[in-house]
Amino acid sequence: MQKRWKILHADQQKVDTLQQTLNINRTICKVLVQRGIDNFDKSKAYFRPSLAALHSPWLMKDMHKAVERIEQAFTSNEKILVFGDYDVDGTTAVASMYQFLCDIYTPQLLDFYIPHRYREGYGVSKMGIDFAAENGFTLIISLDCGIKSAELVAYAATLGIHFIICDHHLPDAIIPKAAAVLDPKQADCNYPYKELCGCGVGLKLMMALAEKRQLPDSTYLKYLDLVATAIAADIVPMTGENRILAYHGLQQINNNPSPGIKALIHLAGIQKKLTISNVVFVIAPRVNAAGRMDDARKAVLMFIEKDEAKALEYAEMLHSDNSDRKDADSSITEEALAMIENNPTMLQRCTTVVFKETWHKGVVGIVASRLIEKYYRPTIVLTQSGDVVAGSARSITGFNLYEAIHSCREYLLGYGGHFAAAGLSMLPEQVEAFSQHFEKTVSASIDQQLLIPEIVIDAPVTFPEITPSLYNIITQMEPFGPDNMRPVFVAQQVTDTGYSKIVKELHIRFVLQQNGKTFTGIGFNMAEKFHLLQMNTPLDIVFTIDENEWNGQTSLQLKVIDLKLSETA
Repeated sequence: MQKRWKILHADQQKVDTLQQTLNINRTICKVLVQRGIDNFDKSKAYFRPSLAALHSPWLMKDMHKAVERIEQAFTSNEKILVFGDYDVDGTTAVASMYQFLCDIYTPQLLDFYIPHRYREGYGVSKMGIDFAAENGFTLIISLDCGIKSAELVAYAATLGIHFIICDHHLPDAIIPKAAAVLDPKQADCNYPYKELCGCGVGLKLMMALAEKRQLPDSTYLKYLDLVATAIAADIVPMTGENRILAYHGLQQINNNPSPGIKALIHLAGIQKKLTISNVVFVIAPRVNAAGRMDDARKAVLMFIEKDEAKALEYAEMLHSDNSDRKDADSSITEEALAMIENNPTMLQRCTTVVFKETWHKGVVGIVASRLIEKYYRPTIVLTQSGDVVAGSARSITGFNLYEAIHSCREYLLGYGGHFAAAGLSMLPEQVEAFSQHFEKTVSASIDQQLLIPEIVIDAPVTFPEITPSLYNIITQMEPFGPDNMRPVFVAQQVTDTGYSKIVKELHIRFVLQQNGKTFTGIGFNMAEKFHLLQMNTPLDIVFTIDENEWNGQTSLQLKVIDLKLSETA
């Protein structure tokens, strides 16, 4: 697949000033300036994230109301239900809030509720509210959901149930009439950091309750491993408070994780120190798999379990769900790719819409993302659920998927989502008409450039610059994530040594040189570009810098992302 390369530029004067201040590699200073880190104080806050820099929870709109309503519940011995979504953000938020409340209130008056993905769907559910009413709960604390549930919150009020909403999604025009609504994305909320995940908003409520009751910080900081897991999995910006919480949460994951996270690390066979990337690709899929394949309640049970042996039992259930998820994901992806490849019309489209009645509903979103890796365009994967066809949509960078689906609403029973991802449902007889209309809408509105994936490159670098000290500074830029990605470099006029080769028929093991310096590297799924190496002409390569351990020896290696022939001078 052809890719566009975009090399970022930094204000040279700011780079000069920062280099003089920090006395570190100029290329790194370029990357920092591009990320808004252009003086000593910002650099210190970035490289040494401090919990002392977290904002006061009382700055969040309705925080006083939320604390007051919980204190009132404590005084009146009310039953409190902690409610959250079935994904990683929701289950970690519920696990941390539930345990925190158990420490300061009567555990017998507390319970938690995770809606079933297929019976109840996303967010606050009528079944959940009815469960609360039948069991005498008068206060629901919803986490990672609720901001769009005005009607259900009103329904709960008719049953004498109040809501405290802790959410981070963009509100609709109508805000639910709850006892308190904590969401920094509310237009009239002055909270300084807007990008917290749901678990992060829950942490802020715990902070406020701890301050009100004059409890030590450790009463909520002990859940930072769960908060870091949520931040990693929810793909929120790795900036500001998220970066502080992820940095310290990652230290906890590596040094003193909860039994549940420890069990997941054990089952994944990870021996070394975890990075945020490990959390995203190892811990998060196993937690998400519970809700995708079965019931996410067991993910919360694993997170709150104090006994290591029992936590391992729950983790094994999640591990098994994840194996099932991988099998389903793999077989459905193969079927979907075959559908596209065997249909010349589909190959020529600007969009992908694929449908099969028997596909597992829990993995269609993952399959949509997989299809985009091969055919880079807005993608919808549909399956049948009862009498209705339902599915997930995923976008490409820069294209507003939600608007495109909204313009096809005449064919739909329901839809919801945002710029990059959405869910939708329709009657089976509408699938073909919807598919045609979606293609027509997207092809008329999309900038054709967007259909070529873009690689954002932080800075050019030469091989002699790639030293252990450079790599050491890069590792101190962790944790990486959106808006603070691992730096991507380009090296120009590189030559192949003749020792590069294809491995496992898919990947390239590189041995490259430039300016008298040789580096090895790995390029995953790049075998189709091997002919460029065989042309014996200079190449430009895009890569990140990694460490490779082999036979007890550690060396730097390049993780190659793309390559092309150098332009002649």
